[in-house]
Amino acid sequence: MNDDKAKLAAWLQNHESEMIDLLGKLVSAPSDNPPGNCASIAEVVVRELTDRGFEPFMDVVPKEETLAAGMAEGRNVVADTLLGTGTGPVIALNAHGDVVPPGEGWTYDPYGSIIAEGKLYGRGAAVSKSDIAVYTYAVMALRECGVEADGRLCLAITFDEETGGEIGPQRLLREGFIAPDYAVVAGFTYSAVTAHNGCLHLEVTLKGRSAHAAIPNTGADALEAMSKVLSALYDYRNHLSGIHSAVEGIESPTLSVGLIQGGINTNVVPDRCVIRLDRRIIPEENPGLVEQELTSVIGLAVQGCTDIELQIRRILLALPFKEVEGTRPLLEALRANWTQVMGEGELPVQGVPLYADARHFTEAGIPTVMFGAGPRTLEEANGHRADEHVRLQDVAAAARIVTFTLYDLLRQQG
Repeated sequence: MNDDKAKLAAWLQNHESEMIDLLGKLVSAPSDNPPGNCASIAEVVVRELTDRGFEPFMDVVPKEETLAAGMAEGRNVVADTLLGTGTGPVIALNAHGDVVPPGEGWTYDPYGSIIAEGKLYGRGAAVSKSDIAVYTYAVMALRECGVEADGRLCLAITFDEETGGEIGPQRLLREGFIAPDYAVVAGFTYSAVTAHNGCLHLEVTLKGRSAHAAIPNTGADALEAMSKVLSALYDYRNHLSGIHSAVEGIESPTLSVGLIQGGINTNVVPDRCVIRLDRRIIPEENPGLVEQELTSVIGLAVQGCTDIELQIRRILLALPFKEVEGTRPLLEALRANWTQVMGEGELPVQGVPLYADARHFTEAGIPTVMFGAGPRTLEEANGHRADEHVRLQDVAAAARIVTFTLYDLLRQQG
């Protein structure tokens, strides 16, 4: 470890309790999505960043965009830090502050930020409010220690990951609020993620004709027709298990029908039935062809149903996240510093079957890696479940790894 990195490590150690305090404040600020009213937590982020010497900008997303994304209040917070002459690379650090609702079964208050046995408990502790704290203090360390580094670091805190990221990272990139050369996006401490699945959500509506249950032949049963669609979809799902991804950590495409609604009353032939389905798309697949194939399966299933009208509406199409050209300098710096900090082997590089905001950066051609604070798996952290938590030692380790990685990139290419 050179003198600059020793100085950075010492600064982070001296400010570790402040970093954990920031994480606690973020976890204690409710930001459930849905309903997606994230104005108050965005204000918390602005206040905390300002108190730490940043000059954050609050992006208030237009109401029509917010409502189209299924949220109540859309916000983004951006804070730039110039190092040296600022002519080196621009690196964005993106984490999201919105969370899924806590649900039931908690041992600790989901907004209590309780620390027990070296872990901080609360909704968003691992996904991904811990990353906001880590990225903030990584930038602060480089800013405060006076090390030789040249470039610009951009904190991009968004609040719509749970609804797709279209008014968060995608908007910030589209509108030019951020224009990075590299991006580090929320992840965990024990692997670097360079690929994730895409996702297609479709809403399928069948419209028939209602009738009295005593004379059902006078109606057109939408639920009966939907049973044919469901049968065809489940047959199609069996076919997907024979397709395999070559990406470590990703297996096969999946299909789930997660919602069904229909009918008027017990004694009425249902005139309408609606389902929503989730089709995960592995990195090797073409999303457009996947949608065409799925639409064809559904259409063929109802082809022989009399007086049934079919409507298919796309709810979401999240493209897969794949490594793009130019990622290697970021990835190699991250791997070297991970080994130095963790003192063990090599950093695993893999894909994950979920989808996240990272894809918006690679869609824009920006080299991106998912890395942050957290355990080896989402399940281990109880992500999206009761008693979500993050180990404080992982937060501290991630802060050092990210800081050293940023330093190396800003030194090598500054």
